Amino acid sequence: MRTAIVVHPSFDAIWPFSADRLHQLLSPRVKTSFVRLSDAETAWVSAVEQPAAVKRLILLGASPSTENIDAFPALKEAFVSTGYGPNPAKHALEARGIASLEHGSEGFWGQSVSEFALGLTIGALRRIPQTHHAILTDLAPWDYPVHQYGDDSRFTNGTVEGKRVRIVGAGNIASRYASFVNMLGADVAVWDPYASEPSFHRAGSRREFQLDKLVEDAEIFVPMVPLTPSTTGLVTAAHIAALPTGCLVVLATRAGIVDMPELRRRVLADELSLSADVFDEEPLRLDDPLLGRDNVVHTPHNAGRTKESNYRWAEMLAVQLPEFDRMLITSTAPLR
Repeated sequence: MRTAIVVHPSFDAIWPFSADRLHQLLSPRVKTSFVRLSDAETAWVSAVEQPAAVKRLILLGASPSTENIDAFPALKEAFVSTGYGPNPAKHALEARGIASLEHGSEGFWGQSVSEFALGLTIGALRRIPQTHHAILTDLAPWDYPVHQYGDDSRFTNGTVEGKRVRIVGAGNIASRYASFVNMLGADVAVWDPYASEPSFHRAGSRREFQLDKLVEDAEIFVPMVPLTPSTTGLVTAAHIAALPTGCLVVLATRAGIVDMPELRRRVLADELSLSADVFDEEPLRLDDPLLGRDNVVHTPHNAGRTKESNYRWAEMLAVQLPEFDRMLITSTAPLR
């Protein structure tokens, strides 16, 4: 099926390796034209070679108008990536009998986010970012007056092994994270009323049926579900208030799933420690009180942005096409 891939600069800014990976996968099997627009104002239809012959259109970062669609009279199916939220192009395409391809999930960044969350956990337990920063300007961190001990005993610290890790969610990201900390020897309990029983067993965790109970003995608390209308504010101020003093809270999916005012209050009062890639305000202001604290590790919402997640984005789209055998696509294949 003759296929055209059109890449808008806004897409490359977010997924810099995905378009090339998709082209690499399609070109040996499908007659493919690949157009990377030089700027946001470029008229993309005129950049496509022989649009009247194109039967599959993959439009990355730009949304087609009715006139754009009419320029492709042979079009049978299309994929339009315009970011989060409603996709008005889907209805326009389907109204003309054109099949609309979609990503079935956000599994493409599951491994990247879960590994990053493990890094956030270990970084906070051992104060790795704070210590790294301290030795850039001062020799004092090298001087242990009594013991060579650099952790902060006010908060959960040391090894993952033996810690009570309590996770909200048993989905793609959370179940991977649960398996990681279980492998390291943590006691892992998970609350997710929608997950099937095997989800817990595969991750080496036990199922907790009450969210109120999950927070009671947490040493490491990890809310790890997608942000949807039903999960917004899922972890309430009462849940945050019930966390034991000294608990480490790890945020790697979305901050909106927790009551951030209460979390901020307890972190700023040195009652909890926080290791977060996501926040209630992004970017954080340079004078935000969370920044630079001994009990906070912070990164700028980039947990999922690896080359591997870019590859998986492309691969999860490619496997929907009839030209592909799912088993032939691996994320380890080099990008030419």
